[in-house]
Amino acid sequence: MPSRQKQLIFSISGLLGLSCALTAAVATGLPFWLDGTVLCRTGAELVNATGPELDKFLGEVSYGLFHGHRVKQCGLGGRASRFSFFPDLLSSVPAGLHVSVIFLCGAVILFSSVATGFFFFNAFGRPYETLQGPMGLYLWTFICCVCSSLIMILFASEVKLHHLTDRIANFNEVNFVFQTYSERYGRSFWLFFLIFLLHGLNILLIRLAGIQFPFQETKESELSGGAADLMY
Repeated sequence: MPSRQKQLIFSISGLLGLSCALTAAVATGLPFWLDGTVLCRTGAELVNATGPELDKFLGEVSYGLFHGHRVKQCGLGGRASRFSFFPDLLSSVPAGLHVSVIFLCGAVILFSSVATGFFFFNAFGRPYETLQGPMGLYLWTFICCVCSSLIMILFASEVKLHHLTDRIANFNEVNFVFQTYSERYGRSFWLFFLIFLLHGLNILLIRLAGIQFPFQETKESELSGGAADLMY
């Protein structure tokens, strides 16, 4: 492929990598990872509420990785409050899993920035045949894909398996018991899914630029070496 086309493809990949880094940084800090409603089970059971009557006992909760807000409804009006994961909720939520999600978000930001620099370096500079060369383009992009997919998997397991919304709704609550009524993932969660897709697109662009996949290239070199040995 002509060098001009390679420069264009690597420049597009670099812009996509930069967009991923900025998007990951913004999505990590926003409190829009999950939106849901919580039912005041204690109040609903006291009055035996059913159907439309349940609306008086349905509150709202919205949170991210660092903070969020909730509105509790127990039939007498809403009680709005804000909360922070650090240090308030660390004793109530699966702290190790939650910190792992934050750590992986930082890894996506870091490696997306590194991949961006290497894309532009290979586009306008003189690439090395090391981690800065073709192998590095695949490596850093693949790490970003893995980290972004792990973020979605771990956060989903924190919400579904460890009942994160229930833990948040019942935090520091003595008289009432709340349970999750509905949940939906917010914009920040789906932004990481977009980041995963963009890095997957970058892998295809690297291949489009004429750079073989690392393992495929090694296999082809071994086959050519074996044929040369047979000739001699």
